[in-house]
Amino acid sequence: MNGTTILRGQVLGFARSPFDGDPEGAARVDEAVAIAGGRILATGSAEALARAHPGAEIVDHGDKVILAGFVDAHAHYPQTAIIASWGKRLIDWLNSYTFPEEMRFADPAYAGTIAARYLDLTAAHGTTTVCSYCTIHPESVEALFSEAQRRGQRIVAGKTCMDRDTAPEGLRDTAQSAYDDSRALIGRWHGVDRLNYAITPRFSPTSTPEQLEALGSLWAEHSDCLMQTHLSEQTDEIEWVLGLYPQARDYLDTYEAYGLLGERGLYGHAIHLEPRERDRLRETGAALVHCPTSNTFIGSGLFDMNGLMAEGQRIGLATDTGGGSSFSMLRTMAAAYEIGQLRGRPLHAAELLWLATAGSAAALHMGDRIGNIAHGMEADLVVLDLASTPAIAQRTARAETLWEALFATIMMGDDRAIAEVRIAGRKAV
Repeated sequence: MNGTTILRGQVLGFARSPFDGDPEGAARVDEAVAIAGGRILATGSAEALARAHPGAEIVDHGDKVILAGFVDAHAHYPQTAIIASWGKRLIDWLNSYTFPEEMRFADPAYAGTIAARYLDLTAAHGTTTVCSYCTIHPESVEALFSEAQRRGQRIVAGKTCMDRDTAPEGLRDTAQSAYDDSRALIGRWHGVDRLNYAITPRFSPTSTPEQLEALGSLWAEHSDCLMQTHLSEQTDEIEWVLGLYPQARDYLDTYEAYGLLGERGLYGHAIHLEPRERDRLRETGAALVHCPTSNTFIGSGLFDMNGLMAEGQRIGLATDTGGGSSFSMLRTMAAAYEIGQLRGRPLHAAELLWLATAGSAAALHMGDRIGNIAHGMEADLVVLDLASTPAIAQRTARAETLWEALFATIMMGDDRAIAEVRIAGRKAV
């Protein structure tokens, strides 16, 4: 063995966005992919790769599909234990379920347990990169980064900042401590191994103007960091925001006024946007993150994928666990398809897979490293079994194209469809 592994199967990659023209024409399918040292060496025919890499280990996945590992662009790992909590709208849901659970993350042992459980669950569903909110406790950030580092996994995360009395006592920091803690965590973790920091104001209603200003200053000082927050998730949330910030032109302005609008900004949900907000988000190149299972589970609304893509917005896809109802990006893709149907524009299987891989990677400004299968990319891979259950197998047997078969797994698949996951080339257990 020479340290090289050749994976045989239907190797699916993207040459461009399937939203730009014919969706199927955006993809390419090869027979095999060669990996070594945690990176992709080449794709092509199995015979040619075997000749180019004599002595390589060959793993034959038959007619299974090999693609880039899924990229979840917006999640809350501290909400792992409260996923699928019944019957609340956003604000009540936070007060009833989320905030009480997040208080527990002051305990480093509890944070470590949940971090390991969360990364186990997401890997089992084929997710190899996540961008997660932590809690106000630095211990929660330490736990997730430490566990990801141990696994060699690419992770984006940040300490959630909340200093307004709309958050409960015990889950509030201050403008100064949010700045100081975040700055220290950036210094400790940002850019170490495969770890990246995101400056993380939860959303405008839980931060004072002073805290947003402090975090805007921190982002200006560390402009290579991402910044993640929430935007226009529910209509009653928007009314709440404008009541707290009466000078603001709209919800987005509560971030823009304090230096929290920019190209490396990630804005979760973004359902009920005003025309000015859409214009400014496009002009700055910020990313919008579609969270379909969360948007339906909490009753938030229907994301305008077709209109926003047509405008040239940068868009990623996410589970938003635990507001979202599944750890699976397959289920997330299925929900995105269903929302597209309700809006009169069903998404093609190629568009859904691109959103869950290359699209989300681009939203995180990591499209040169993850989210696709190409020479030099990091070898984060998922192998999909297109006949993982009897129901899926009988539909796949009728499929006339690869896209028909993939669509059945997108709509009905779960962790049983995940035949193998590799993180930096190594099998995830």
